[in-house]
Amino acid sequence: MVLSDRLFSQFSDLVYRECGINLHDGKKSLLQARLNKRLRLTGFKSYESYFQYLTSGDSCDELVHFLDCVSTNLTYFFREPKHFEFLSQQIPEMLTAKRKERTQRIRAWSAGCSTGEEPYSLAMEVLQHIKETDHFDFKILATDISTRALDIAKTGIYSSEKVQRVHPELRRQYFKRIAGTCPNIDSYEVVPLLKHIVRFARLNLNETYPFKGPFDFIFCRNVMIYFDKKTQENLIHKMCHYLTPNGYLFVGHSESLMGLNHSMKYVRPAVYKK
Repeated sequence: MVLSDRLFSQFSDLVYRECGINLHDGKKSLLQARLNKRLRLTGFKSYESYFQYLTSGDSCDELVHFLDCVSTNLTYFFREPKHFEFLSQQIPEMLTAKRKERTQRIRAWSAGCSTGEEPYSLAMEVLQHIKETDHFDFKILATDISTRALDIAKTGIYSSEKVQRVHPELRRQYFKRIAGTCPNIDSYEVVPLLKHIVRFARLNLNETYPFKGPFDFIFCRNVMIYFDKKTQENLIHKMCHYLTPNGYLFVGHSESLMGLNHSMKYVRPAVYKK
């Protein structure tokens, strides 16, 4: 089957309405390939009948699966390391301020967390600065639109290849080795402490957020590149609202708030402050 320009436009409009992702013409072949997979799994015989079902009002579960298949979930531990280096420099000052204010609350949000490597990396980075005598209430909210990616994230199990990017000392502290069924093919599971800190939930960034915040820092990286300018501005406005005063927003290094209407203060490439 060949996806017609008319149907591509209709599917693209549906994706934009539901989650703000802008599928331009260059994504037609990608969308067709991913639609073919959904059609094989669901038994629909044509793109037309599948589209009619998605828009019928009776397809809540399948609509979630469809949005899963058009989202991208590329990630790895400590991706874009300059962000983690900068965060590591700011954490001591943040913890000192909280001790003076006698507050134990530390909150972070990983928006577009994919399969979990980012929020677990954030947890490890912050924990390196918390003393044994501290009693901070440290939690990370990790959200993504893909239920498939979230299912992987919740298990906290990763191949040895993925964990190779983690510093050996952190790997020793925060991962448990799982022997594989084949020689030299092992996996690693994050320790219960990290699973306790990170809470995963499905969230469409284009909808109303069901939480109050505020967050000391937000990572929303390599997400805005899929949105048009209007959706980007709406997203940044909401992110700013959910940050604490002087809280930090991290975006992808291929992203920028330049040309967008926002109230954030530029700190360095891909880092902004409320």
